[in-house]
Amino acid sequence: MSAWTWLWLGWGVYFLIVEGVALFNSKPGDTLSEHVWAFLGYSGGVRYPTGWTRLRRFLVLAFLAWLTVHLLTGGLF
Repeated sequence: MSAWTWLWLGWGVYFLIVEGVALFNSKPGDTLSEHVWAFLGYSGGVRYPTGWTRLRRFLVLAFLAWLTVHLLTGGLF
């Protein structure tokens, strides 16, 4: 395996450790999901999102859609 493979595996292990600790300590706002939800404006009971919040939601959606297509097509997009 190349050095890049080891680095990506190390990054994955690091993520699993950080997320695992966050899941088992039961404190609000520490997991990746909770951070993403806060970034997207889903915390705090906001009923009507602002334009900035809608833009962030759209950008995350567009990135995830591109990433899915990119990975499923072997990098054609």
